[in-house]
Amino acid sequence: MVAHVTTVAFHGIDTMPIDVQVQLTSGLPSFAVVGLPDKAVAESRERVRGALAAIGLALPPKRITVNLSPADVQKEGSHFDLPIALGMLVAMEAIPSDALDGYLALGELGLDGRIAPVAGVLPAAMAAIGMDKALICPAAQGGEAAWAGEMEIAAAPDLIALINHLNGSQMMAVPTPKLAPPPGELPDLADIKGQETAKRALEIAAAGGHNLLLMGPPGAGKSMLASRLPGILPPMSATEALEVSMIHSVAGLMIDSGLSHARPFRDPHHSSSTPALVGGGQRAKPGEVSLAHNGVLFLDELPEFQRGALESLRQPLETGRAVVARVNAHVTYPARVQLIAAMNPCRCGHLDDPDLACSRAPRCALDYQAKISGPLFDRIDLSIDVPAVRASDLSRPPPAEGSKEVAARVAAARALQTARFASLPEAQRPRTNAMADGKILEDIATPDAEGRKLLTDAADRLKLSARGYHRVLRVARTLADLDNSPTLRRLHIAEALSYRRVQVRG
Repeated sequence: MVAHVTTVAFHGIDTMPIDVQVQLTSGLPSFAVVGLPDKAVAESRERVRGALAAIGLALPPKRITVNLSPADVQKEGSHFDLPIALGMLVAMEAIPSDALDGYLALGELGLDGRIAPVAGVLPAAMAAIGMDKALICPAAQGGEAAWAGEMEIAAAPDLIALINHLNGSQMMAVPTPKLAPPPGELPDLADIKGQETAKRALEIAAAGGHNLLLMGPPGAGKSMLASRLPGILPPMSATEALEVSMIHSVAGLMIDSGLSHARPFRDPHHSSSTPALVGGGQRAKPGEVSLAHNGVLFLDELPEFQRGALESLRQPLETGRAVVARVNAHVTYPARVQLIAAMNPCRCGHLDDPDLACSRAPRCALDYQAKISGPLFDRIDLSIDVPAVRASDLSRPPPAEGSKEVAARVAAARALQTARFASLPEAQRPRTNAMADGKILEDIATPDAEGRKLLTDAADRLKLSARGYHRVLRVARTLADLDNSPTLRRLHIAEALSYRRVQVRG
């Protein structure tokens, strides 16, 4: 007899059904796992052996063959432990042969028989619903799996409890959807004195989901401003939260936690490699740009990142997808992020201060900013100078307006955008002005006659690319939304143009 148990293999956030086949035959005692297992899967033999011994069952002195079908797909991860052990239990007649027909199982086994958490439970639960099956998963991740929808979930703490459940002698509690704890008190814009222009740019970026570059000397408050962005962004919708959770689940970041409606904020160090930013490695894992999906990717000290790593962000910033291509894997992850970057104007950082600037100014600024390619700068909607804060500003009382007031205006602008795009088909529906393109952008961002003339003249004088031209329109549409104006007026175009980057020239 051959026992069959269903599980999944992961390709990004997508899944492929895997049939785990277990056969006991006469011959010299052995235990073989075939079907392109990686080292973690091959080592499952010892974990399964130890877990079964912990509940008083010994492997029979027979030839044991485990086949992971289809056999030409690479199998990775420790989540194959549980389906292999369940197949062994069926083959040994410890549980009925039909007990697992309607289940999809995944989980890692400890040598004491406990079922440990694994990555990818939420995508596996979604796959189980698609296959009209119930799910067997670790007890700690039942709350994660419950977000997939209405389905039967057997969240087992150990093998004994699972066997009793399958035999009908014990019923396990039905898990409920689990929410991650709230992030706590976020940094407030009221903590920042001065920098009113930068605060205005931060509000526009939050309202329309635009990319933002903060450029200024050391200590001007660029990182402080960026850290206040989560406090003025609206929470994610249910659809956005589920998308983010799928990625975090595959990356193993949801173990022992639940779904969160707070937007991701990722701030990788400038020493990060290309695979760390866009994804890759031996298992083609998601990178920072995908882990920040529907949220913020903050790159501090932008020119200090490796040139190749920054250039690899160009495609995800434009398309909202990160494609990881390897010899044995070709995976696509969602990567719709809002880029917030910060940098000094030159290596010493004091380009505009003749008392502190180095003797090579402005040539040092040209060399330093040349580390960032023109096409990458072109993908940034808002570029703002953040000057050094004067001592007189620091001695003033805190500003009356904080994150709460700004967040209310941002939420109102986002509500206008949601209502504006609601009639579009879901596959074509932008979530923010920054995502609008083509005919959609033409329909929502047509300036009045004065605004059109200003934009045309400025595009010729500033040598705007087609991408830059459209990004000015997107920013102007957001400015109009903040003003609750249905029309793009000249003042909206003028302010949007003021945020385009002007290159330093020697």
